[in-house]
Amino acid sequence: MASSLFLLLFFFFFFFFFSTTLVLSNQTYIIYMNPAHRPSVHPTASDWYTSELQSLSIDPSNHLLYSYSSVAHGFAARLNEDHVPLLQNHPSVLLMVPDPVLNLHTTRSPSFLGLLPTSTPLQTLDSASSDVIIGVLDTGVWPESPSFSSDSSLPPVPDSWKGECEAGVDFAPSFCNRKLIGARSFSRGFHASGGSHPSGEFASPRDQDGHGTHTASTAAGLSVANASLLGYATGTARGMATGARVAVYKVCWMSGCLGSDILAGIDQAVSDGVDILSLSLGGGAAPYFRDTIAVGAFGAAERGVFVSCSAGNSGPSASSVANSAPWIATVGAGTLDRDFPAYATLGSGVRFAGVSLYSGPPMGPKMVPIVYGSNKNNASKLCLAGTLDPVRVKGKIVLCDRGVNARVEKGAVVKLAGGAGMILANTAASGEELVADSHLLPAVAVGKKTGDKIRNYVVNNKRAKGVITFGGTVLGIKPSPVVAAFSSRGPNVVVPEILKPDLIGPGVNILAGWSGAAGPTGLVKDDRRTQFNIVSGTSMSCPHISGVAALLKAAHPDWSPAALKSALMTTSYTSDNTNSPLIDASGGQIANVFAYGAGYVDPQKALSPGLIYDIATEDYISFLCSLRYDAQHIQVITKRSEVSCAKKSNPGNLNYPSFSVGFGKKNVVKYTREVTNVGPSGSVYDVKVSGPDFVSVKVKPVRLVFKSVGQKARYSVTFVSKSSGNITSEAFGWLGWVNAQNVVRSPIAYTWNSVRTIV
Repeated sequence: MASSLFLLLFFFFFFFFFSTTLVLSNQTYIIYMNPAHRPSVHPTASDWYTSELQSLSIDPSNHLLYSYSSVAHGFAARLNEDHVPLLQNHPSVLLMVPDPVLNLHTTRSPSFLGLLPTSTPLQTLDSASSDVIIGVLDTGVWPESPSFSSDSSLPPVPDSWKGECEAGVDFAPSFCNRKLIGARSFSRGFHASGGSHPSGEFASPRDQDGHGTHTASTAAGLSVANASLLGYATGTARGMATGARVAVYKVCWMSGCLGSDILAGIDQAVSDGVDILSLSLGGGAAPYFRDTIAVGAFGAAERGVFVSCSAGNSGPSASSVANSAPWIATVGAGTLDRDFPAYATLGSGVRFAGVSLYSGPPMGPKMVPIVYGSNKNNASKLCLAGTLDPVRVKGKIVLCDRGVNARVEKGAVVKLAGGAGMILANTAASGEELVADSHLLPAVAVGKKTGDKIRNYVVNNKRAKGVITFGGTVLGIKPSPVVAAFSSRGPNVVVPEILKPDLIGPGVNILAGWSGAAGPTGLVKDDRRTQFNIVSGTSMSCPHISGVAALLKAAHPDWSPAALKSALMTTSYTSDNTNSPLIDASGGQIANVFAYGAGYVDPQKALSPGLIYDIATEDYISFLCSLRYDAQHIQVITKRSEVSCAKKSNPGNLNYPSFSVGFGKKNVVKYTREVTNVGPSGSVYDVKVSGPDFVSVKVKPVRLVFKSVGQKARYSVTFVSKSSGNITSEAFGWLGWVNAQNVVRSPIAYTWNSVRTIV
C-alpha cells in the first residue's frame, strides 16, 4: 500500500513540475478552450468540441471522454501521439494538461462541536438544512448504511434538485431516497489511463473502499443509535447536518482519482444543483490554472457553491498543504476529547499508555517475550512483509517501528509470522501523535518518547517480556483538541500571501458509516464487517466543515461561499479545554497558524460572526491578475472570453479573513480589507492586535461604526519589521475587531524572505 501510494504521489509531483515541457503520448489530457471562439452554429459547447475534434481527424466516439460546461470550458480526451501537436497548435486551445492522478486524504464529534440534539438554534437549523444539498466526491456510497436509510421525517426532495441516481453494478436507482438523493460514478479517465476494476470493486456508485461512505455520513448522515466499531465509541452516530441531503459522486477508484473524472464530477454536481461540495482528496502544489480541483472549485464558487477540501496528510512537514486556492475552504485536522487507551506493561513493572481499537480475544495476564528486529535484517524493525522470522516471533510480542507500510499492515505481518501481539512505536516522523487502529491481533500504538523507552528496555534486556491490555472508550480527555501531526502545514508555496490551511476540525479517530464490502482495516485479509468504522485523516475533518457549512447555509441562504468561510474562520478558537494554547501532536510544542490556520471550528459562534469578509468573483479575478498569470491562464480558471488586468496589486490585498505578511527587500507591508456588518445595526467595533514585539502593526481606523445591517467598512493595516536583519524565519499574531458580543479574529503569519516557488 505504501509503495503504491509513493508511486502515485511521485507521478503527481512529476507531472506538475515538468508538464510545461513534457508531452506524453497515448494518454488522457484535459483541454481548456476559449469560449469566445465558439461559432454560433454550435448550440452547445459539447457540439463545438466534437466538431473541432472531427476537423482534426480525431474520432470523438473513440477519444472524447468528457465535455465540461458548468465549471470549466473544455473537454477530456484520450489522445494518440500524433493528436497532441494538432491540439497544442489549435487557436481555440488555451491549455492542455496531462490528466493528473490525485489521492484520498485518508459519534463524538457532534457533541464536541456543540451540535447536540437539544442545541438551540442549531436544532432548528438541522431541520431547515433539508433544503441544502451536499455533494460528496469520493469513492462512492454504501446505500444500505443506516446513515442513509429512508427517513419519513424528511420533506420531499427540493425542487431545485436536477440530479439522479444512476444504475450500475449492484446499484439500483431505488437505493436513493429523501436522504441519499443522488449517486453517480465517473470512470472514463480511470479507464483511459489503463485502469480496470479488480475483483470486488464496483463499476457503479457503490463504495467498495469505505472512505466515501465515511465522509458522506460524517457530513450529513442520519442519527443512528447504538453505533460503534466492534464495541468502541458506542453511542449515537450522526452527521453534522442530519437534515441536509446527500448526493454522491464516485470519482476515486482503488488506484487513485483521475483529474478528468474529478472535474467531471464537480461539473455534474454543480449542474445537478448542489449547495456544498466536499472533496477529501488532493495532490501536490501547482499553479492554480494547472490544478484541476482549483479550476473546478472556482467555477463552483462562482455559481454560489461552497467548496471544502482536505488540506492533506503530509504533516508535520512545512509547506505541505494541498488545495490552497483562496476560493476553497482548506481544512486541517485536530483531535476530539475521546480516546481509546491501551497499555503495554513490561517485565520491569512499568506500564506505558497508548491507543488501540483491537476488539478480539485478549492476551490474558501472562507476560510473553518481546522481540525487536534482527541483526541480519534491519527492515524487520519496520515489520515489513516477509521480514519477520516465524521461528523467532511465534508466541511473542513484536516491537515495530512506525513508517513505510501501513500501521494495520504491520499487525497483519506480525500475525502471519505467529506473533502474539504488537507494540507499534512512533519514530521522529510521527512524534507523539497517536492514531488508533482496529488491528487483527492484540496491539498498542505508543508515541516516540514512550517508544524510545520500550526500545531501550528490549535492546538491553535479553529476557524482555510484557503484556498488552485494553481500556475501551474514554471521554473528557485533556488537553483537547490537539493538532494532528499528520495534518498538512503551511506556508502556502503557491501564493505565500494567502494563509493556508484555513481552519481545522475533528479528524482523528472519527466514527462514521462504512462499506459492507470492506473490513475496518481495509486489508483484503480482514474478513470482519461492521456498519461503522473509526478512521483518521484530513479526509475526516473536511466533511465536518462541509456539514457545518450546510447549517450556516440554512441559517444564511443569501451568504456567498466566501462569507460562509469567513464566518467559520473568524469565530474559530485556538485554546484547548485546559484554556491553554493548542498543542501540536508532532512534538508536544505549542502549535501555530501554519498548522491550524484560523483555529478549530466553532459552529455555534459561526452562526453569528458579527462581521464577514466577503469576496466577489471580480475580486478573485483581480487576485489572479496580481499573480502575473498570462491572460490565457486566467481564462482557463475564470471561463471568461476576455480578461483585463489593467490594475495590478499585491495578492495579499485579496479580502481574505487572514493575513500572511512576507518581508522581503522591504520591511513595510500594507494591506487593505473590507468587512460587512451582519450583526445588529448600531454595532461598534474596536481593533485589538497581538503579535511579536519586533513587528509593529498600525490599523486605520481603529474603530468601526455600523449604522445599519449590511453596511460595509474598509480599513488598512501597515506591518513594519523593526529590523532589516533576519530576526527569525517566522512569527505569528492576530488582529481582531472586538465588541461585547463578538471577537472577529484574523490570524497573522509573518515570514522573512519568503518567495513564491510554484509559478
